[in-house]
Amino acid sequence: MTLDDLRKKVIYQNTLDIWISACEEKNTLWNEANEYKKFIDYLQTQNINMKKFPLCVNESDNSSPDKVKFAEILSESKDPSHATFTVKLSDSTIEKIRKFDFLGEN
Repeated sequence: MTLDDLRKKVIYQNTLDIWISACEEKNTLWNEANEYKKFIDYLQTQNINMKKFPLCVNESDNSSPDKVKFAEILSESKDPSHATFTVKLSDSTIEKIRKFDFLGEN
């Protein structure tokens, strides 16, 4: 699912779903916790308004087992950059997200 498709569902999204969609757009892996941390750090440097969000992911909400496992890894970390946040997916925010250096692609 693209970031544009994700925004059509609801304008405020959690950073885990944003991360997964952005990685899918770039055809790169999304289940690397350290890369997610870099992504969150990047969003914070871009002055994107983010609110901490306690995300509960389970297989009953049609989440993939990989997503559930990844969310569990993030939730077990004490690193604040492994947290999940809500973000308003405006045009300018999506533009900034797409400029992130996914796995050193740039």
